[in-house]
Amino acid sequence: MKFIEKICKMAQADKKTIVLPEGEEERTIKASEIIKNDSIAEVILLGDKTVINSKAKELGVSLSGIEIVDPKTSEKTDVYAKAFYELRKHKGMTLEKAAETLQDPLYFGTMMVKMEGADGLVSGAVHTTGDLLRPGMQIIKTAPGIKVVSSFFIMELPTSEYGEDGLLLFADCAVNPNPNAEELASIAISTAENAKALCKFEPKVAMLSFSTMGSAKHESVDKVSKATEIAKNARPDLQIDGELQLDAAIVASVAKQKAPSSNVAGKANVLVFPDLQSGNIGYKLVQRFAGAAAIGPVCQGFAKPINDLSRGCSVQDIVNVVAVTAVQAQIQK
Repeated sequence: MKFIEKICKMAQADKKTIVLPEGEEERTIKASEIIKNDSIAEVILLGDKTVINSKAKELGVSLSGIEIVDPKTSEKTDVYAKAFYELRKHKGMTLEKAAETLQDPLYFGTMMVKMEGADGLVSGAVHTTGDLLRPGMQIIKTAPGIKVVSSFFIMELPTSEYGEDGLLLFADCAVNPNPNAEELASIAISTAENAKALCKFEPKVAMLSFSTMGSAKHESVDKVSKATEIAKNARPDLQIDGELQLDAAIVASVAKQKAPSSNVAGKANVLVFPDLQSGNIGYKLVQRFAGAAAIGPVCQGFAKPINDLSRGCSVQDIVNVVAVTAVQAQIQK
């Protein structure tokens, strides 16, 4: 059974409510029908009801049983605006400005999650990652003990040769452009926790670099080496090692030569990239060249699950991320 099929079954077992702020977007409308029909989650679409229903009709999509909420006319807008004002008044927020801000479906949807009107949120088909993160940081904030919000992709390869029978987590591929050593360590720990909670396997975390165990000298290598030390000291119960080149991390024969004493080298199933450029390029290379399924980006570190999409996402990508978000909501409850 493919990983996403397992996630969907988990979502179906304890159905959660997921709000989709991009309710007027065609792929989102199509995805909502699949999510509802497959009992993956209850769906709330945000936007103009007339526009959404008109587009659904044009697309041949049934929205029966799917709630549509317009932030501009919802009876909840005033309630959410007052709560948002209380959250942000120390930053100079006024009640009038709060009400105006809540006209934005992303802010409205995030407040809906905060106020337990929904269990999670998925956006990004037309909005940027920054558009998602701003209300997330202002309203949801980070979970206790988490230093940095980050992201990971669940990469499912066509063969079982690498990772956990072909399943790997790549982090951070969407959020932090150039994390420092402390942030990189936090990303490694968060991703390891998600490997256990979401993917149900024991994480073996490789801190990636262009150097293996001191084979090269550079400040970027030093950052990865320091991050590895911080992560190991913070969580000695986790298998984390580095710095490792990619081949040393996932190829057993190379690991024997380059890092024979490592308990991770040659069998890593969580790959932590040193910066966003390498992470983003890396997952897209594996997706396009190796034919891997890329599920995500999945955000981690928020107190409640809100997740991003690539603007190039397919309808199925939206369905997949909603399923993951629903399972995250189950885990975090």
